Amino acid sequence: FHGIISREQADEILAGVEGAYILRESQRQPGCYTLALRFGNQTLNYRLFYDGKHFVGEKRFESIHDLVTDGLITLYIETKASEYISKMTTNPIYEHIGYATLLREKVSRRLSRTKNESRKASVTSEENTPVEKITSLVRRAALTQNDNHFNYEKAHNFKVHTFRGPHWCEYCANFMWGLIAQGVRCSDCGLNVHKQCSKYVPNDCQPDLKRIKRVYCCDLTTLVKAHNTQRPMVVDSCIREIEARGLKSEGLYRVSGFTEHIEDVKMAFDRDGDKADISASIYPDINIITGALKLYFRDLPIPVITYDTYSKFIEAAKISNPDERLEAIHEVLMLLPAAHYETLRYLMIHLKKVTLHEKENFMNAENLGIVFGPTLMRPPEDSTLATLNDMRYQKLIVQILIENEDVLF
Repeated sequence: FHGIISREQADEILAGVEGAYILRESQRQPGCYTLALRFGNQTLNYRLFYDGKHFVGEKRFESIHDLVTDGLITLYIETKASEYISKMTTNPIYEHIGYATLLREKVSRRLSRTKNESRKASVTSEENTPVEKITSLVRRAALTQNDNHFNYEKAHNFKVHTFRGPHWCEYCANFMWGLIAQGVRCSDCGLNVHKQCSKYVPNDCQPDLKRIKRVYCCDLTTLVKAHNTQRPMVVDSCIREIEARGLKSEGLYRVSGFTEHIEDVKMAFDRDGDKADISASIYPDINIITGALKLYFRDLPIPVITYDTYSKFIEAAKISNPDERLEAIHEVLMLLPAAHYETLRYLMIHLKKVTLHEKENFMNAENLGIVFGPTLMRPPEDSTLATLNDMRYQKLIVQILIENEDVLF
């Protein structure tokens, strides 16, 4: 650290020493610090920040020395291979990955076995060895060939990642350079790519069950693709149980079950998935099951009626003409992601069945709209005032969906 010195002084100190660096305090902005780095026979100046770690861009380093090391690597690559880098994404291997047909068939058979309980869970060592060695690209390619897999589109959940040892991008097949944060990794399927390549990867994420740690609070599309189901298994299991023994229960969905028992059901699904036992012998009170279903919808990071479509639904609900309103709601429904649409469709069919037993359970479409309005849809901004102002429209949307489920879906 050289204190408050000018750019010219820094340039004199570093002259002729390629890769050398110093830190200085800005003359024009006291309290602000600059990294002066010699590269390509010129002195480069970068504003330096610190938040517990040193950083110049989005990468954070324990020491200035590591920051400079990574910077020199990046500068060298970008200088010597700029033309190459600009062409990296023009001929990606992602769409044209080569792999043996036999290996693809083995992967498909393995995937089919996981969905077929009648088959033996174990496989012979002859089959298992090559299958376990396949890359994530081959796995995804095989999944697209699997007719049993529900073809919901899902974007990759990329996060900046530091790779230990040499790594190559699975989109363009080029080396991922740098000391840390060399690229991004999809948290749901494990795809590793350059940050610039991530912009070109199609929305074909196939989540890996090993990476999905829970059922509740998990993105809806991620969950159904990971479990290869049409809808979240929580929805199917709870609705199946409710229709089997609770449709005539007074105040169904309005009456709350014991919170600790609802949390038990949540833990059972998180732990056991579709094997969770929610039968009457374990939970005799049907309100515990309805409570667990409502909790699942409330815990979704993106509601069933998504943030992107929320305002469009509210505007549709404000239309006074019933026919025009119904048409507007139908148009917005078409904007929902496929997994969200299917889950909403299935739930509305179920709630329509609930209203058919109104004489016993005292729950009509309007009552269910009051319960499910704020459960299925939330405003994008966390505003109490906006929520209060929209509550009657939330209720109306769900009421209309229930009453017209045969037309809207």
